[in-house]
Amino acid sequence: MMSDLILTNARIILADSVIENGSVVVRDGVIAEIDDSPSNAAEAIDMEGDYLIPGLIELHTDNLEKHLAPRPGVRWPGVPALLAHDAQIAAAGITTVFDAVVLGNTIGNNTRLELLDQSVEAIDQARAAGLTRADHFLHLRCEVADPDVLNQYEKVQQHPLLRLVSLMDHTPGQRQFVDIAQYRLYYQKKHNVSEADLQEMIVSTRANQEKYATPHRVALAAACRARGIPIAAHDDATMAHVEESASLGITISEFPTTVEAASGARDNRMTTIMGAPNVVRGGSHSGNVAAHELAELGLLDALSSDYVPISMMHAAFKLHGNHGLTLPQAIATVSRNPARMLGMEDRGEIALGRRGDLARVTLHQGLPLVREVWREGNRVA
Repeated sequence: MMSDLILTNARIILADSVIENGSVVVRDGVIAEIDDSPSNAAEAIDMEGDYLIPGLIELHTDNLEKHLAPRPGVRWPGVPALLAHDAQIAAAGITTVFDAVVLGNTIGNNTRLELLDQSVEAIDQARAAGLTRADHFLHLRCEVADPDVLNQYEKVQQHPLLRLVSLMDHTPGQRQFVDIAQYRLYYQKKHNVSEADLQEMIVSTRANQEKYATPHRVALAAACRARGIPIAAHDDATMAHVEESASLGITISEFPTTVEAASGARDNRMTTIMGAPNVVRGGSHSGNVAAHELAELGLLDALSSDYVPISMMHAAFKLHGNHGLTLPQAIATVSRNPARMLGMEDRGEIALGRRGDLARVTLHQGLPLVREVWREGNRVA
């Protein structure tokens, strides 16, 4: 039996309130006591008035990909890459992470296809050996316009760590890339694609979209429903997109690009997740709707770090400081709400019986800094 973890003199962020100077006891990996006064136990860890918040729940991060392919043409061994990613995740206060792995291709090369097997194998090996700090699951991002996406999905659909599937369509001229100039800028900068190759990509992707996008979207949604896997719609931009998503049993709107789509998602009882970097930067890098605007309209449920792990913590505190959310409401966007979106009732808030996944946060010049992190009562960062 592991010894109790006792944290005292903490500002504890609960689901609906804040304990200004309290204590928490984690016993056998779960929260056993919450007190609104400090603990006198000799073994208690003094939090020095820092915030104690739930460990963050990250539903969509491409961060693993950066470690597996740190430069064009460079591949890194799977487990070391996964553990470097995992350490960065834990240091950001994230205790549960859904590693986003892309199925399908719109960038004119096979990089992401090559990384698929390597990503899954690395996660399996590291988890089996007990090497990870955070709790890792799989999020399959399916590019519906790719001719081979169904075959790729069939290879991994039975994986026990698969807990989320998102349906994407990055065809230029719609959704995220209504502005073709933004599409050109993004892919030329990120993937070093020549103008000639980019034009060929645009033509071929549009042709594939016309032929495959709708039947693939329908088939993938049906496959997920059959296994009870939650589905997210990626980059919905119009009411028509939202209505199509709702008709397919999709329950999550991931990165809607307009107020119209986010409002439509709410009307259709879908929850909405936006990128935390969007909040930190003050707007979308693609010129789409600002996440803080949706928050102020009451249309934001959760945040994802997307491509910067530490952005979740920064964004949550910014929603509180700059955009009218209470601190419990803001912290819920990176903890309780994403957990509930995927039915993970054992984590995501500081409450009796929940997992002892916790993060200690201090403010430095108004910015949140993660000082310590515990997963099931064990310190991981």
